Amino acid sequence: MCPGWACRKMNQAQAVVIVAAGLRLAGVDAAYANDAADDALNEQANTGRRVLLTQDRGLLRRRALWLGAYVRGARPDDQFRDVLDRFRPPLAPWTRCPACNGRLSPVAKAAVAPVLRPGTRRTYQTFSRCFSCGQVYWHGAHSKRLEQIIDSAVRAVSTGASG
Repeated sequence: MCPGWACRKMNQAQAVVIVAAGLRLAGVDAAYANDAADDALNEQANTGRRVLLTQDRGLLRRRALWLGAYVRGARPDDQFRDVLDRFRPPLAPWTRCPACNGRLSPVAKAAVAPVLRPGTRRTYQTFSRCFSCGQVYWHGAHSKRLEQIIDSAVRAVSTGASG
């Protein structure tokens, strides 16, 4: 299995961000650089031994590219499922920062209390922090939607079902 993924230029600019964030949420090492030049993106993928995920067929035809794959689907949800269905990367939900791809680690509430809003401090007890960017995460009001994304990823990888 390849150690990571590099995503670029899928159907629309925002799609690549959504797919990369979904992969990260599921615990997959996924870098993205939507505005990188083709040569820089090839170098990032080759150096990191990453699979380059794209809808740019010209980019995939480059001989200098170590490994690339065309991502099927017009919508980000379809693209996300396509990557999971075909490649079945190992999943480790809630271990990667959706913003920067850094590693998440549990952190004591007291350590992050100064950066939390009062309502969050009162309501939630369990937190994680990104080693790379310092972002703090907790299972808040939007966690049901995030759990659905993770459940869908787990189903796609374990059964191959697009659900």
